[in-house]
Amino acid sequence: MQNSMLETETPTPTSLGTATVRLVVRNHPGVMSHICGLFARRSFNLEAIACLPLDDGTRSGMLLGVREEDRITQLIAQLRKLEDVLDVRIDPQGREAFEAVREYMA
Repeated sequence: MQNSMLETETPTPTSLGTATVRLVVRNHPGVMSHICGLFARRSFNLEAIACLPLDDGTRSGMLLGVREEDRITQLIAQLRKLEDVLDVRIDPQGREAFEAVREYMA
């Protein structure tokens, strides 16, 4: 599967002032650590995160809420370089998932 980015000029803001990045990754121990390590090395803060297995469990879908800033393009480029990242894109609809979780957690 080839990495791709949804054709959007700018990330769509949410009520939290974040953009939602959707990833499909290989599902195995350590993948979350690699992604969080990238965020730490690049001084990005994860505002929200959701991760669930897909299909037969060999892949996972992740939604990452990140603050919108000029560096989001850099972040996506860096995520694409990770071996276990199969797909990465900005997801304008992702905020709805985080809003549902926020309501559930309240």
